[in-house]
Amino acid sequence: MINQDTIDTLRKAEVGARRLFIDGTQVDAQSGASLQVISPIDGRPFASIADGAAADIDRAVASARKAFAKGSWSRAAPALRKKVLTKFAELVEKHALELAVLGVRDNGTEIGMAYKAEPLSAAGTIRYYAEAIDKVYGEIAPTADNVLGLIHKEPLGVVGVIVPWNFPLMIGAWKIAPALAAGNAIVVKPPEIASLTLLRLAELAAEAGLPEGVFNVVTGRGSVAGEALGLHMDVDAIAFTGSGPVGRRLLEYSARSNLKRVFLELGGKSPNIVFADAPDLKQAAVVSANGIFRNSGQVCVAGSRLLVQASVYDRFMDELLKATTKLKVGDPLDLGSDVGAVSSAEQLTKNLGFVAKAAEEGARLVTGGERILAETGGSYMAPTIFENVTEKMQLAREEVFGPVLGVMRFETEEEAVRLANATVYGLASAVWTSNLSTAHRMVRAINAGVVHVNTYGGADITVPLGGFKQSGFGRDKSLHAIEKYTDLKTAWINLG
Repeated sequence: MINQDTIDTLRKAEVGARRLFIDGTQVDAQSGASLQVISPIDGRPFASIADGAAADIDRAVASARKAFAKGSWSRAAPALRKKVLTKFAELVEKHALELAVLGVRDNGTEIGMAYKAEPLSAAGTIRYYAEAIDKVYGEIAPTADNVLGLIHKEPLGVVGVIVPWNFPLMIGAWKIAPALAAGNAIVVKPPEIASLTLLRLAELAAEAGLPEGVFNVVTGRGSVAGEALGLHMDVDAIAFTGSGPVGRRLLEYSARSNLKRVFLELGGKSPNIVFADAPDLKQAAVVSANGIFRNSGQVCVAGSRLLVQASVYDRFMDELLKATTKLKVGDPLDLGSDVGAVSSAEQLTKNLGFVAKAAEEGARLVTGGERILAETGGSYMAPTIFENVTEKMQLAREEVFGPVLGVMRFETEEEAVRLANATVYGLASAVWTSNLSTAHRMVRAINAGVVHVNTYGGADITVPLGGFKQSGFGRDKSLHAIEKYTDLKTAWINLG
């Protein structure tokens, strides 16, 4: 249970200058350079991180390679890795509120959401893969009696992990936990505007007993440290969540270097489809509002395109507006806030640019569309709804990654499918209907990696998350994620 007094105490904690984490210890960037950490809560600096560069990536990768080759982790019995990772999960849970507040100060997510979605989710993910890894079996091939064919599953080696700023712990754990469970060594490049919790995570991993060099963190700019990691000749794979342009560059870096595997999750423009026979229009409206406005819309699976059947359009929009106006935007470390800050002043400016373009293209502003609470110095934006959006508008095509919703009408199921699929993305979606046949048809027809039915969000670690089309490839979560971090080796044994 969390309380406001504890949160207020933790928000005042000194953070200071944070260093890189390489070979089990904190070290300075070789250049000595650092980056200011500015909180979106009030626009003030409260910490700094080391500005790592190629030389630091070299150090981290060398440390990871040495640890992998030594075998104290990569060749450890799965039961031992399970024991260490279970302790790691326990430590993350023990420090959950500390991690949550630190993360909120860094990226502005409302504390009620951050506490569950970041440290508690990360701890659950680590525990899930800890429990899973001693249940992953190799195979025996069906061969002739004089031959034994064995299929071994082995760790890849050194895995680079690059995560976004919206949920660095949760998304980081989706990659870090299965990679470690499989026996790999990792080098994590956190987002420059949300690095603090991942640095703390590495410290907790070391405290849990992870050998030196198995978990390294190099902070810094994506264009420098991230590029160096992507181009490195001794990195075997990159697991990335972020923007399409950066994902494309990582594929190029792979081609220019050692053809390392690259697993991409690149966001979406997810359709949320409300049919006239939705079981509860009011509930659908409340969930739909949360599905786009929580964490200020900074969620890769956010339901940013709302498609409403014409016969219930006006009634649903009334309920949606009521649900939206009830959301309190404010200090993300206040338990009374429903929506926190936009991650940075730069992101806020980008969001407002989408608002201006939507109005210019003819969409009608229903509510919001402006910066609020400017007197705090922080980056806050009112939940924003546009209607009369067409599929050719920028708002219907490009990911805003902010609290901006575009609403469209449809008449028939066929039209809903066409509009839902009229995007280069294919990450998530939702369908609200009481008709089981309609639900099944829509699940098959929508080109998305996740199709929610009569809900939005909530899928847990047991099922995979990943996209179709330009939302990327390679799945996070579930047992399938372990496959990304293992290689198959065949042993063909002549028995004579």
